Amino acid sequence: MISRFYTAFQTKDYRTMQDMYHPEATFRDPVFQDLNAAEVKAMWQMLIMAGKDLQVTFSQVTATEDRGSCLWEARYTFSRTGKRVHNIIRSSFEFRDGKIFRHVDEFDFWRWSRQALGVSGLLLGWTPFIRNKVRTTARRGLDNFMRDNAV
Repeated sequence: MISRFYTAFQTKDYRTMQDMYHPEATFRDPVFQDLNAAEVKAMWQMLIMAGKDLQVTFSQVTATEDRGSCLWEARYTFSRTGKRVHNIIRSSFEFRDGKIFRHVDEFDFWRWSRQALGVSGLLLGWTPFIRNKVRTTARRGLDNFMRDNAV
């Protein structure tokens, strides 16, 4: 299931990714906090549609019937600044009824912010102020995307 999910991500097939989530799924990462199933499905669609030069690789896939994990990397241009980002993410999953039920992505936010935001990320990316500002902006973008795309 994990390999199928990230293979779909590599080919920008957000519909397959969306179909893999349980109706009661949740998602969390350092930017997008506590998303429900509809929100996480919209998030992947939004990120794929915006990520014109997005490249995804994945490795270290491990899974049992009810849990799994992998390491994945995303390379893309951050649209707000035009800066190149190489993000390294550790994902963990819980499965239920053959679907992704819980999905947690972890990455070094300060490392990401130094690349995506440049000097402000370097100087302030470790602070709660910048983290909260990025979260608020990302949440607003997701809400707008869901409204504009009737998701």
